[in-house]
Amino acid sequence: PKSKKVQHSNAKNAVLFEAISLIIHMDRLGAVIEPNLLVRACNQLGQFLQHRETNLRYLALESLCLLATSEFSHEAVKKHQETVVNALKTERDVSVRQRAVDLLYAMCDKSNAEEIVAEMLAYLETADYSIREEMVLKVAILAEKYASDYTWYVDVILNLIRIAGDYVSEEVWYRVIQIVINREDVQGYAAKTVFEALQAPACHENMVKVAGYILGEFGNLIAGDQRSSPLIQFQLLHSKYHLCSASTRALLLTTYVKFINLFPEIKTEIQNILRSNSNIRCADSELQQRAVEYLSLSQIASPDVLATVLEEMPPFPERESSILAILKRKKPGMSEGINASNKENLRAAPLLVDGTAPANGTTAPATMDLLGLSLDQTAAPAPQAPANGTTACLVDVFEDQSSGIQGSTAVVVSSEEGLKKFVCKHNGILFENDLLQIGVKAEFRQNLGRVGLFYGNKTASQFQSFLPNVTSDNMALSIQVKPVEPAIEAGAQVEQMVNVECVQDFAEAPGLVVQFVYCGVQQKFTLRLPVFLNKFLEPTIM
Repeated sequence: PKSKKVQHSNAKNAVLFEAISLIIHMDRLGAVIEPNLLVRACNQLGQFLQHRETNLRYLALESLCLLATSEFSHEAVKKHQETVVNALKTERDVSVRQRAVDLLYAMCDKSNAEEIVAEMLAYLETADYSIREEMVLKVAILAEKYASDYTWYVDVILNLIRIAGDYVSEEVWYRVIQIVINREDVQGYAAKTVFEALQAPACHENMVKVAGYILGEFGNLIAGDQRSSPLIQFQLLHSKYHLCSASTRALLLTTYVKFINLFPEIKTEIQNILRSNSNIRCADSELQQRAVEYLSLSQIASPDVLATVLEEMPPFPERESSILAILKRKKPGMSEGINASNKENLRAAPLLVDGTAPANGTTAPATMDLLGLSLDQTAAPAPQAPANGTTACLVDVFEDQSSGIQGSTAVVVSSEEGLKKFVCKHNGILFENDLLQIGVKAEFRQNLGRVGLFYGNKTASQFQSFLPNVTSDNMALSIQVKPVEPAIEAGAQVEQMVNVECVQDFAEAPGLVVQFVYCGVQQKFTLRLPVFLNKFLEPTIM
């Protein structure tokens, strides 16, 4: 029977949304369902987009986001585009506006990409600060994904920088530069567009970076126009120089030396800038070094050598956009909307110390963040031994290392070669043979260091009486070692944390002695812990 009670309405809507959720879930699992059910669900949800209840509008938008990823209901979702755009403009609740942005992103395809991107750019000018960064990523992805004309893509990214420059990450402006370098048909247009953008009274620093890079590579393509002659290009860029950060000024100095190669007629003007006291005697060592080296290069090198050193950047290798990877990390579920046929979970697998993904049934143990150097680390359960007692699991985990079998393991083994590579790196494999693998993951800050040692049992038998011991002959290092369990199951991996404090300078790395019993035979390995004096050095600001 019909009822006007709120409870009755809420119960009815709850059942409806659960039914729609079940339809979506079955479709995402690949079950055979009637396509008509998905279309009917879209039509039913469309009635809630203008409902007076905020919660119902939110739930409708959220469910439509999921339906937009199905090939059967994508077109039905697109019919509500105008309503969703209006919600973006008029909705008072920021969470509902957020869902409207998600839905526009999910329903976008080649037929409506330009219209949706234009609406999102228009909204971005007044959007809440809390959702601007995510909107910038989504607009950048859509523009690249559905660009039939890359001049449109360049316009969109430059508009992004103009409207929300503070929220444009390095990956976004790196990507537009990569695409411009890889596509000859858009290089001249990009150079002309960034030159015009530089003439704005208020020009965001990210725009200066993009303009500096592109004009340094392709400024010659617009130099024939008197309005963008070489000298004018240089003067326009240099007018922004003293307003920028050190990293941007370093990029501009590289642009200037490239101008010397492209436009020899303005070589004198650029050399005067390079030898000015503000550059050649700059307190920033990076800027000073660039100014000195670029000035010397322009004075000593012949035109042929200069052209070789400063030749145009080669095309970048094609790979997945790093912008999409960022969005996947921020919202793994919503990023699937960019490809309706992709129904797999895109969440990244945890990594072990050598950068490979752990095999099924194992979890990379996380370390305690004693120095505040790590992000998003949580405690992990102890690794379990494989049910079949084989070593396949562990070997697969460390698959990027050599699989060759070494000699007898009943003797003392050291790894000087494994130790040397840690002088310039923090993570990797310290030692490995057919029984044991020892991985290292280290972090250092000022006089403190934290070293994670990962002991992997590569055999089909348990290690017993397992005892790793860190030793140091001098008082220059204060070392605290966390004990480990005396047994390591077959195919398992355990972690040992070592905290190090550098009290004074030292010459010799601490020792690491690993002892255990394998199949009744005592094993002993004498190594060095990869802790060197250079690990505690930090740059200083002059």
